[in-house]
Amino acid sequence: MYNDNKELFYSNTLLSAYQICARPFTVFRWCPGTRMRFKKTEVCQTCSKMKNVCQTCLLDLEYGLPIQVRDTGLSVKDEVPRSDVNKEYYTQNMEREIANSDGTRPVGQLGKAPSSSDMLLKLARTTPYYKRNRPHICSFWVKGECKRGEECPYRHEKPTDPDDPLADQNIKDRYYGINDPVADKLLKRASTMPRLDPPEDKSITTLYIGGLGDTVTDGDLKSHFYQFGEIRTITIVQRQQCAFIQFATRQSAETAAEKSFNKLIINGRRLTVKWGRSQAARGKEGIKDGVSEMGTRLDPVPGLPGALPPPPALDEEPPANYFNLDPSSSPAVMNIGLPPPPGINPPPPGFGPPMFHHMGPMAPPMPPPMSMRPPGQIHYPSQDPQRMGAHAAHGARHGD
Repeated sequence: MYNDNKELFYSNTLLSAYQICARPFTVFRWCPGTRMRFKKTEVCQTCSKMKNVCQTCLLDLEYGLPIQVRDTGLSVKDEVPRSDVNKEYYTQNMEREIANSDGTRPVGQLGKAPSSSDMLLKLARTTPYYKRNRPHICSFWVKGECKRGEECPYRHEKPTDPDDPLADQNIKDRYYGINDPVADKLLKRASTMPRLDPPEDKSITTLYIGGLGDTVTDGDLKSHFYQFGEIRTITIVQRQQCAFIQFATRQSAETAAEKSFNKLIINGRRLTVKWGRSQAARGKEGIKDGVSEMGTRLDPVPGLPGALPPPPALDEEPPANYFNLDPSSSPAVMNIGLPPPPGINPPPPGFGPPMFHHMGPMAPPMPPPMSMRPPGQIHYPSQDPQRMGAHAAHGARHGD
């Protein structure tokens, strides 16, 4: 008798540990399909309406997500008490509130929360997920002791990872939104998703739209963004295939950025949405320390020369040595052409002696004119004896 009471005590304790609703309600049990496991209702209608969840899977009816993810996205705090007496009193108050409502919206703190969340819209499942209806893995088959064969209602598969946190799920924790491994996995995925934070400068009301291509016009952009507020200007830069949309108010720009970021598709093209920059920030920012204005790290290009040396100071006048002359020698001559004396015609270009002005006693002597040079001196390349035909040309010039 003592052993029977002890077993009954342990069974009731185990039942209360996993039981969510202690109120009497009709339990439905059914099989969703062939080779699927049987499912049943877990909570009453009042408990499901308080949380706006399904009576069987305990997932949110609007987004199909666990309660912990839904409450985190909407910033809702769970206020359902845990003790039986307080929970019964809380449930009676919720029943009166549900009776006074039209039944189309949630009640309690969930009814006062914002209607939607961008994070929940991205995580929401839009297609049926039939894998949750599959039967559990047969523990006897894993140990090699299952004798049912094909008649076994459980799956004959090896578990993927025994230490996987998804293998240890508690339906009571899912209802109260605590310690849910599925919710933790979804929240970690949401934390790694890209997001668009508004800039701190409240004067920025411009959005950058990239990837327009040749099919998106200003009319297409206006027809999409006018729903978020008054548009001041739309500027399209066709060369960069981008546009800048300036709103009249900051609130309109923030709403447009929140509703369009990472999900804007116009004329079959997925467009990029980013915040514009102020004129002051556009002048100060740029590429600094190998980082572009978009925040991406730029790799150095091999083979490029290094930085040029700084220019000399203004007080240090560099020497004007344009012909690479020896700085130790004094400048002897200056290439300054002097006019010829009166009555003498200037020689043709290239035949007259160069006109140099002597700068000192150390200057070299001026070369003599061509008429006063010795006769044996070579004046033309054709008179060079080493060249072919030079002798014949020399004889023809002197009548030989």
